[in-house]
Formats: sequence, structure tokens, C-alpha cells
Amino acid sequence: MTVIARSAKRSRRSNLSNRFHETFYSWGNRSYYVYVLTNKNHTVLYTGVTNDLTRRVWDHKQKTHNGFTKWYSVNHLVYYEAFDDVRDAIARERQIKGGSRQKKIDLITNMNKEWRDLYEEL
Repeated sequence: MTVIARSAKRSRRSNLSNRFHETFYSWGNRSYYVYVLTNKNHTVLYTGVTNDLTRRVWDHKQKTHNGFTKWYSVNHLVYYEAFDDVRDAIARERQIKGGSRQKKIDLITNMNKEWRDLYEEL
């Protein structure tokens, strides 16, 4: 009897987990963004992912969260990509973060040669 109860409990957890993942990954026609921020001297690069790029960059600019970007004044948006699926955006973020600094610089320069702050263009 205990074995059946444990099995049923695991099954319910699994179903809840599956429903959560289905809901989380299928929010409809949402866009997800991978972005790169830098500081005014371009000495620090930060890569992140969000579903609301304008709000997230504004948060960085206002320094609303304690952490890396606030400590190093990283608030200039110099690169971003849009994705329909959050899993693709997360995979791309990991790929960019895993690359060398030079690969990040090349990525930014190919899209934004002057390293302008793209926030005003959003």
C-alpha cells in the first residue's frame, strides 16, 4: 500500500511539473531578448535575458537592483537579439556568456559599430 501511495504522489508531482513547464514555455506570442550591456568606458560586459527589454534596461539604468550591474555602472545597451521561445533565448545567452571577451566585442561591433546606447531606439 505504501508503494502505491508513493507512486501516486510522484505521479501527481510529475503532472504538476509538466503542466508548469507547458505553461511557462507557451505564454503565447511573447518575445524574449538576449542583451549585452556595458559601462561608459566599455571595460565591462554583461549578458542577460528578459521578456521585456525596455523595462529591464530601464531597471539597469535606474540601478534598482543590487548586484553586478549596479556596482560596475553597467547600463548602456549595446546589443540585443529577439526570440519567440524562451528556451532559445536562454540557450543563446549561455552561448554568448561562454564565449571569449573578443567574441562578445565582435558580436557587438557587427551590429553596433559605434557602440551607441540602443536603449533610446527601443
